[in-house]
Amino acid sequence: MCISEVSEHKEDYIYLLLLGDEQEEMIYKYLDRGRLFVVKNDDDVCAVCIVTDEGDLVLELKNISVAERYQRQGIGRKLIGYIEDKFSGAFKKLTVGTGDSPLTVPFYESCGFRRCGVIKNFFIDNYDHPIIESGVQLCDMICFEKELSGNYGTDR
Repeated sequence: MCISEVSEHKEDYIYLLLLGDEQEEMIYKYLDRGRLFVVKNDDDVCAVCIVTDEGDLVLELKNISVAERYQRQGIGRKLIGYIEDKFSGAFKKLTVGTGDSPLTVPFYESCGFRRCGVIKNFFIDNYDHPIIESGVQLCDMICFEKELSGNYGTDR
C-alpha cells in the first residue's frame, strides 16, 4: 500500500469522502483549501483524508474515510500516523472533530488523541438531515487534539 497526495481532481474522491462526512455541501467547504491524501493498494483506492491549515500551527483532520472492504485493517491508523510524520515539523497540534459515536470516539482515543472540547448541536445546526450512527442521532461534535513533535515551521 502506498500513500500519496492528490492536488488535482480532488472531487473524484467524493464517493469515498462521503463515508466520513455524508453531506456533499460540507465536504466542498474544505475540499479546495485542504490537502488530500490517498491510500492505494495497487490501483485500488483504500482510504482518503483531508487536512487543513487552521493557523496558529494547528492542522485539522477534516475527513478520514476508509472503503468498507478495507475497514478494521489498521489503514485509518496508518494514515493518521503518516499525517503526523509528514507534518510534525510544520505544526504543533493535530485536531479532529467527530460525532459522539461508539465507532469514532474510541478510534481517535486509541490513536492518542485527547478530548479538548464540545461544539453543541453541531450536527443539528450544520446538516440538512439527521446524521445517524450506530442507531443514534448525532448532535454534538466532540473535539480532539494531539500534540505533534518537531521543529515548527519546516513544512514538508
